[in-house]
This record gives sequence, structure tokens and C-alpha cells, in this order.
Amino acid sequence: MAETTVVHLLRHGEVHNPANVLYGRLPDYHLSENGRQMAETVAKSVAGRDVVALFSSPLERAQETAEPLAETFGLEVVLDERLIEAANVFEGVSVGNGDGVFRNPRYYRHLWNPMRPSWGEPYARVVARMRGAILAARAAARGHEAILVSHQLPIWIIRLAAEGRRLPHDPRRRQCGLASLTTFTFEGDRLASVGYGEPAAALVRRPTVPGA
Repeated sequence: MAETTVVHLLRHGEVHNPANVLYGRLPDYHLSENGRQMAETVAKSVAGRDVVALFSSPLERAQETAEPLAETFGLEVVLDERLIEAANVFEGVSVGNGDGVFRNPRYYRHLWNPMRPSWGEPYARVVARMRGAILAARAAARGHEAILVSHQLPIWIIRLAAEGRRLPHDPRRRQCGLASLTTFTFEGDRLASVGYGEPAAALVRRPTVPGA
């Protein structure tokens, strides 16, 4: 019988972002106090799991989300560039209530191709790097569990690919809330199932900035 390996993709917690900036890969965006509570809540929710490997995007908000998990399991956080947020030409733009980019005509030249997409890192490239990160984590945690802390778009895109769905999508329909867990269960090398949970759902406030 093939051994079971579980790889959890954890989206980081809430970020302190009072200006509603689309921060993307920009540095110095840290978890809010509420975001830190989210991270603690997730760590408590998985404390009984058989987690033997912990990886994180190098961005601060992801590393800070990983900290309580590292303490819970006594693990070192391994930084993996493949887990980073998707590149986006709108980084640093204040998006107001979430639609500022779409209301400003000067940004229209970037919105010509939602299939690729034209405003950021190609979906196919995101899939390739996230798949590589997942396979590396699966190898490191063979027969056990691993947690990878990443970001909404990369997690959602690799889930769409894993489930055989189209990669172009409406960002408002992503099932990938703050501090949520998207779980890939493997039987040997075969992906047996994809699950989803929100252990910190009680702490989630209505988002104003898409993605992240």
C-alpha cells in the first residue's frame, strides 16, 4: 500500500495595510495584530498533526505566519523563493476599495489579456514553481506532513491546475481566505485529494485589497 503524504498550503494572515496598497512583493509589509492572532490560531489547530517540514515564502508576512508553527513543531523555517507572491505591475498602487486599478484609465494598457495575465507573472510560470515547491516538500516529508506558507494567487492557481480547471479566473471567486489551509493529500506520488479549511475564519474581516 502506498504511503500517505500530506502537503498543506497556508496563506499568510492579515497584513497591516491602512493605505490599501497592492503590496505584492514589496518589502516591509508585516502581519497586523489580528494577523498574528490568525497565525497563532492556525498553529494551535494543527498542533496534533504529523508535521515534519515547514517552508515559507521569503516575504515578511509569510515568515511571520510561519513563526508559531515553527515553535509548535520545533522546526526550522526553510525559505523557498518558489512560494513567493506572483509578480504584478500594480505593486505599490493604492487600490481604494479594491477596484482602484480598474477605474483608472492609465492602467488600462496592462489589462488587455486576462488569460496570461498581461499585468503580471504568467499563470503557467506560477504553476511550475509552485508544483516544484510542493514536490520538494512531499519528498522532505515522505509519509508525514509538511506546511508551506505562501500567498493567495499562487495557492489558488496551483489548486486550479491540480484539479484540472482553467487558470484564468475571477479573483473575487478564489477560495483562499486569510490564514486558510489548502491541503494536498498524496498516496505515493499520486494526488489523491485536495481539501480546504479556514481555522482562523472567526478572525477574518472583510478584505479591501484583492490578492496578497
